[in-house]
Amino acid sequence: MKVIGINGSPRKEGNTAILIQTVFEELTKEGIETELIQLSGKNIEGCKACWACHKNKNKQCVITDDFFNECFAKMLASDGIILGSPVYSAGVTSQIKALIDRASMVLAGNKGVFKHKVGASVVAARRGGAISAFDTLNNFLYSKEMFLVGSSYWNMAYGNAIGEVEQDQEGINNMKNLGQNMAWILKKIHNS
Repeated sequence: MKVIGINGSPRKEGNTAILIQTVFEELTKEGIETELIQLSGKNIEGCKACWACHKNKNKQCVITDDFFNECFAKMLASDGIILGSPVYSAGVTSQIKALIDRASMVLAGNKGVFKHKVGASVVAARRGGAISAFDTLNNFLYSKEMFLVGSSYWNMAYGNAIGEVEQDQEGINNMKNLGQNMAWILKKIHNS
């Protein structure tokens, strides 16, 4: 079993990466392979609404000169997906928004491809906007027929400077619980 975590933050080693890695630690303890995908420094264009992906049915976008198809192939090959973003203007970053917009369009032409995968969202916030960002990420997962994993609270932690989320003990404990819950459901699905 493999879970990928997609860090939508422009900071590779920032708070969002810390949260994803905290979830990964619990998955690794249960023997589940993990891979962190960094969107930082990668170009992902927004969806052009050309609908070509609906016609070609090859589970790819026709825009081939950016990082989208490589990232999407890893999403297809995974058993679980964690989407992570810091809060930008009360929402998600433009990088992860472009990814989920394009993925939504490709998946609309290839229905059921993510069905029964396990998904979770994590959000790093300085103060406000976390629920809005969390909803955006979860709405993508829900609409793709994935099983969403919850925890003891919303999957978010608070901190501004890099590393400050580690001081949010409730948030960190929530990430650990999220990893344990994700491992449990993956093992149930795969009869492990």
